Amino acid sequence: MASSKISRIQAYECLDSRGFPTVAVQAQLEGGAIGCAMVPSGASTGEFEAHELRDGDEQRYLGKGVLKAVENVNGPIAAALKGGDALNLATLDRRLIELDGTDAKSSLGANAILGTSLALAHAGAACVGLPLFRYLGGSHARRLPVPLVNVINGGAHAGNALDFQEFMLVPHKSSTFFENIRAVAEVFHHLKKILVKRKLATGLGDEGGFAPDIGSPVEALDLLVQAIEAAGYEPGTEMSLALDVAASELFDESSGSYVFKKSTQQKVSAQELVGMYEEWIEKYPLVSIEDGLDENDWDGWTYMTERIGSRVQLVGDDLFVTNVRRLTQGIEQGAANAILIKLNQIGTVTETIQTVQLAHTNGYHSIISHRSGETEDTTIADLCVALGSGQIKTGSVCRGERTAKYNRLLWIETLLAGESFVENPFA
Repeated sequence: MASSKISRIQAYECLDSRGFPTVAVQAQLEGGAIGCAMVPSGASTGEFEAHELRDGDEQRYLGKGVLKAVENVNGPIAAALKGGDALNLATLDRRLIELDGTDAKSSLGANAILGTSLALAHAGAACVGLPLFRYLGGSHARRLPVPLVNVINGGAHAGNALDFQEFMLVPHKSSTFFENIRAVAEVFHHLKKILVKRKLATGLGDEGGFAPDIGSPVEALDLLVQAIEAAGYEPGTEMSLALDVAASELFDESSGSYVFKKSTQQKVSAQELVGMYEEWIEKYPLVSIEDGLDENDWDGWTYMTERIGSRVQLVGDDLFVTNVRRLTQGIEQGAANAILIKLNQIGTVTETIQTVQLAHTNGYHSIISHRSGETEDTTIADLCVALGSGQIKTGSVCRGERTAKYNRLLWIETLLAGESFVENPFA
């Protein structure tokens, strides 16, 4: 086998899907193998996420440049890892964590560290001649995910009056990814026809979903049910719905209440908000609610889980931020029953894998996720198959940075030639 020792690590500033800069990294091994990666960036970010290093120079990219992170990769990171074995990713990731020396990765920047970790994973896979999902997941990695597809955008991702961030379609009609993503695409186009007929805008939000000027979660849910039926599918049995509330954006610390800031200005308690969810679970084929309460409202999360956790998937994103310590606290307190996994919330491939393993060991579902500021990088598609997560969030079925992940999954399913399978996690 060609040498797997690292000969060069190089970074540069590239653009994400919102037109802001992010970090891209290429790792080259002595044997000639090369791995490349681009780092995503979130708009609605959790308080406890790893630190994304930005330059703060208002003369470049409105202060959002990442030249400092790039310099950290090309300087201290490249020097520290040169000559290391790319096949020992856990050792290299640990070296990166030690080199930074902070809990939040604020010294070198989580974007610099993650870009390096991802590029090294790709280089290792190239060195041994395996696709990334096989390299990370082994020979048994063959479970394709059910996608949670964001088709109506609100919250911080759109300029409309919808307080909730994402309204998603969840296809589970088939045991193949091919058929499930086809079903969503058909519903997406029928949804557009319905919006046009009602003279509602069909412009797109950050994640490729429509951003119509509606102000009620119920109105959005009604639209999705109508679109599912118009496409010839059965709500609940062939396709369900999911929400990303992003409730930390609604929480008002001074009053301890949740405020519908973009629409009615209505204030509700955690218990009242959970009561709304309970009503919607009864009325709609709702199978998953993400970030239904604030990231610091642990008592509220425990209450919500006790109240509706047996009937719906309750996903912690801002609550857990892909962090073993926060997930452990959630497990101990009985908060949520699923975790959203975002690589850049924690900063290395190894830590991400450890978090998913902890979740699965304790009966929590995991959903591998993109960010609102994405690139054409498809790593999360491979990671989802490698870890057998069974669910993925990567936006709508349009915009290239979103469809790149779906297309990668379609190729993986083709590559597995009948060995792959899809399981409905909500059955």
